[in-house]
Parts: sequence; structure tokens; C-alpha cells
Amino acid sequence: MMKKNKKLIISVLSLGLLLLVSACGNTDSQVEENGKLKVVTTFYPMYDFTKNIVQDKADVSLLIPAGTEPHDFEPSAKMVASIENADIFIYNSEEMETWVPSTLEAVDTRKVTIINASKGIEFIENIDSEDENHEDVGEDHQHSVDPHVWLNPMLAKAEVKNIQTGLAKVDQENASFYQKNAKEYNEKLDQLDQEFKTAFKNAKNRTFVTQHAAFAYLAKQYNLTQVSISGLSSETEPSPSKLAELSKYAKENDVRYIYFENNTSSKIAETLAAEANIELAVLDPIEGVTKKEQEVGTDYIQVMKNNLESLKKSIQ
Repeated sequence: MMKKNKKLIISVLSLGLLLLVSACGNTDSQVEENGKLKVVTTFYPMYDFTKNIVQDKADVSLLIPAGTEPHDFEPSAKMVASIENADIFIYNSEEMETWVPSTLEAVDTRKVTIINASKGIEFIENIDSEDENHEDVGEDHQHSVDPHVWLNPMLAKAEVKNIQTGLAKVDQENASFYQKNAKEYNEKLDQLDQEFKTAFKNAKNRTFVTQHAAFAYLAKQYNLTQVSISGLSSETEPSPSKLAELSKYAKENDVRYIYFENNTSSKIAETLAAEANIELAVLDPIEGVTKKEQEVGTDYIQVMKNNLESLKKSIQ
């Protein structure tokens, strides 16, 4: 009897082990059948650039949800696991995603290819990083350089090239496909660049006032001047003296609009606008585009065109 029970137990255990192995085998074969790279990107511009390059050849996911501040974001354990399980991880820069270096310490970079999209780009120093006219909001919000390089279409081209090159090294079979798509997308960025140049070619007033100091690279590309209320983080609070200084500047320079982000609080801009008796308008740093917006065709190119139309109100 005991021998029969022992045989029964062994049979049950063997069957369980067989089913477990079979299940694992099915999962692996599904991944192999899919045959697509798993790519994790940090925030929207990185996601959009990558999607335009890979199209249907890879599964691309967005790590930072729309409406979340990328500057001081901290990934959850689940998010870190998604990076660990990816083939490729793409981010803008350590200057933007300041959490990346510490996060990558937990990732086996021998298995996951890391692409720094801003590699080789010369950053602009942040002259406001030690500005006493802003309230102290903590070291995590301070940037020694401006990380918003993607807002210059020509630097966006450089990022697209870096992403395409990194993808091609991992997936050599589709390298020519990625190269072709990157070339076509960069032609769209060339066209966007030309639209900005044409719009501002003969402008006499080349200054704009914005709540978030995210547009220095765009301003430099088109010979404009950005005057900011806050620092590089949209959460930075300017001091009363800074607001008074800006109010005086707005009145003396006939500033008609103050630009703020559509996904952050406009209270600071509203305060200055009311004091200087000027209007508010949206200028989007494209740090988060919602799924709903994407479903109706909103993307990097479209938002940049919206920014162009908005800037035309000031740059004339």
C-alpha cells in the first residue's frame, strides 16, 4: 500500500513538473514567435522618436505617465523591472532624468542596451541654477545645465540619429529599415525647422516670457530671447522680488503674453499676468502627451507646430 501511495505521489509530482516546464516553454515560444524587440522609453519625446523609427518592428512602451514631472521622477520597483526585462532602454539625458544613474545600478546592462539620446549634444549652462531670486525647492530640482534639447528641431534630429544607431546595433536585421524611417522623420524635422525660420525671419520683437525656462535651445536656434518666471523645473517658485522685477520688465517692454504649460499650475503666470495686465498663452515643453491626445493624432511634430502658432503672438 505504501509503495502504491509513493508511486502515486511521484506520478503527481512528475506531472506537475511536466506541466510547469510545458507552460514555460509555451511562454518562451510566444516571445520567439513575436520576434519583436522590447523597448522602454522614459518620457514622451523619446517614445515618439522611437516609434517613428521602429514602427511595427518593436514593442515600445512609455515609462513616465503623462502629467508626471520627469525632472524629479522616481521609478517604482515594477518600472525598474520593466527596464530589466527590456532589450533596450532609451532616455534623454542624465541631466533630465536625474534618477537614471542610480536606477541602472540595479539593471544588468550586459543584457539591456542603454541609449542616451542626447549623446554628443552640447548643453547650455543653467544660469539660474544658483539664482537667489527663486525659492529653495531642493537639490533634486536644480540642474547645472538645461536638459530640454528636444525642443530644438535640429537637436531632436541628433537624438533621432542616436536612437536609430543604437537600435540598429541591437537589431541588425532591421538596421536599414530603421535608417530609412529615421531619415524620413528627420526630413519632417527639417521642414519644421524651416517653418520656424520663415515665421521669425523678419520679426522685430524677438522676446517671449514663459513660466517654465524650457525653451533656451529653441530660442538659440531662431535668435530669440526667453525670459522666464521660474527655473528649469516647472515646480520652481519665484520670489516676490523676482515677480516684481518681471512685472516691471513686462510693462517697460510692452509684453503682451506670458506662456505657461497646459499640464501644470498656471497660478504664478496668472499672478504676473494680472499685475502686468497681459494675457496668458500655452507653450508646451512636450514632456507628457496623454493617450487621449495621441489617439486624436497629437504628436511631437503637431505640438511643435502649436508652439509655433502660439509664439507668433509675441514674436512679430
